[in-house]
Amino acid sequence: MPKSLTAHDLRGLSRDQLNGKVVELKEELFGLRFQAATGQLESHGRLREVRKDIARIYTVLQERNLGIVDEPAVEEK
Repeated sequence: MPKSLTAHDLRGLSRDQLNGKVVELKEELFGLRFQAATGQLESHGRLREVRKDIARIYTVLQERNLGIVDEPAVEEK
């Protein structure tokens, strides 16, 4: 079972990475909702966890938009 994301870990990611995670989590959420509707869902707790992870990512993005938290330093390779 995947570990829940923390805000501290998310703040170290770039906007593109965060947007990618949102897309990935929304796809997982769709699958979980579909399983719940068909009665195949085994872990109802995962549904709640994915919704909260999406909300955490949106919170970090909004903090950056409002200037509360700065963007992480970009590492050049």
